Amino acid sequence: MPKYTNIGFNALFALLGALVLLFIVAPLISMFLHTEFPAMMETVREPEVQSSIKVTLLSAALSTMFFAVAAIPFSWLLARKQFVGKTFLQALIDLPIVIPHTAAGIALLGFVSRDTVLGQMAESLGLSFVGSPLGIGLAMAFVSIPFLINAARDAFTAVPKRLELTARNLGASPFRCFFTVSLPLAWRGVLSGLIMMFARGMSEFGAVVIIAYHPMTTPVMIFERFTSYGLKYTRPVAVLFIIVALVIFYLLRYFAKPKHVKHTANQ
Repeated sequence: MPKYTNIGFNALFALLGALVLLFIVAPLISMFLHTEFPAMMETVREPEVQSSIKVTLLSAALSTMFFAVAAIPFSWLLARKQFVGKTFLQALIDLPIVIPHTAAGIALLGFVSRDTVLGQMAESLGLSFVGSPLGIGLAMAFVSIPFLINAARDAFTAVPKRLELTARNLGASPFRCFFTVSLPLAWRGVLSGLIMMFARGMSEFGAVVIIAYHPMTTPVMIFERFTSYGLKYTRPVAVLFIIVALVIFYLLRYFAKPKHVKHTANQ
């Protein structure tokens, strides 16, 4: 009797999973089927489309690497230290995920526009946050950095604290302990957070379009073509961007997955 119960239980959960997968995959398949191959090839050759994909990928990658320098140590601090207001601070970190991203863009614009202290400092150095790749990177990082912080914090929490204490007792400095014990043991979770931050930044529209309509990222280009020319003209760009994203994240996940060592029967 329990055997049949387990079969029914597993079948029910498999059915529910299949419905979820269908919900995810069906719209994508429909979009691919409704995209004509000649239009797709023409889109691939468009300099504007190529430029938008380049701006999107580079801005997301550079902003992820830049902010990771501070976010990863901060995540370790959140994992290891207890202090007053920590719960509120963690809620504050998640705020960019919760608020509408157009509101996030407006908030960021009020912080980096040309009439602010930061904006004037940037202009004195010949830089500008508004209407530039620099501003695009800031917008992407603002809405995506919680993914890195949360994933890295959980990864550091999973590292046994006794290993860090052992390294400290053996004479390792805090920096050496972090780079030789904590980070190597938590690297998969940290890498997962980096991938999620990059992915979220790459797909951002609302905050980016407030800070910099030009140079145009691919999500902004998709919106611009949809409002100007309609669905048929938009599909090829969307399909191309999905293919690029799929290839990138497959490669990232492939190289990040654990390498299983095969053991022979004699070992």
